[in-house]
Amino acid sequence: MNNISKKDVWHYLKKHTDARIAQGRTGNSLPTNALLDFNLSHALARDAIYENFQVETLQKKLENLKLNAQIVHSKAKDKATYLLNPNFGRELCEESKIKIHTLNENEKDICIIISDGLSATAANSHSLSVIQAIQNEFLNTAYTFSNIVLVRQGRVAISDEIGELMKCRFSVLLIGERPGLSSPDSLGIYLTYNPRVGRTDAERNCISNIRPQGLSYKEAAYKLKWLILEADKIKATGVLLKDESSGRKEISE
Repeated sequence: MNNISKKDVWHYLKKHTDARIAQGRTGNSLPTNALLDFNLSHALARDAIYENFQVETLQKKLENLKLNAQIVHSKAKDKATYLLNPNFGRELCEESKIKIHTLNENEKDICIIISDGLSATAANSHSLSVIQAIQNEFLNTAYTFSNIVLVRQGRVAISDEIGELMKCRFSVLLIGERPGLSSPDSLGIYLTYNPRVGRTDAERNCISNIRPQGLSYKEAAYKLKWLILEADKIKATGVLLKDESSGRKEISE
């Protein structure tokens, strides 16, 4: 059987990437191991989309860090609606708007929002560690934080509405990214200065691929702080703010 399945001559390059390269072949098809591995990765990606966002568990863990968190919901009442109607995930439901209004928050610098997005697995697995890294990075700074907001079935633009309602200068959204076949648990951070309903994606910065096999929690928190400090200088985020944080500081775990 070993003579039927042949390794690709570039097989040794696989150790440098999770991408599907040098799969080998059996006749004109993939070897069985490569096919089974593909099917497993596809199943993990689907599971990441349909997994429940464990907001109550996350809220309790945040309370243990002495952080208050409010649970809200987008206009998408269920997962099917969320996937088929993206606009519903970009707005809060009426009950959630009232809930945030009743908080009667004072003006703060930063509002942190966590949402499942397209990978609840990522939000469940990494958001708490990222929050802790952000806490450490902003220790001994003058920046103030509002209550954390946990959003079920939210998309990126929902951070504009929440940031505006929370009266914050910055919205920081931690959200599960669209799962890939080699990265079903990738978390992203979207930063928006002066969040208001109607902002466009060109007015935000994104820090992507946060997970143990990608960008570390500590480095993501460092990039976020760097971007916020620079955004405060130019009063803007997005295409006007370039991430030039690499090389400015040695990041060590």
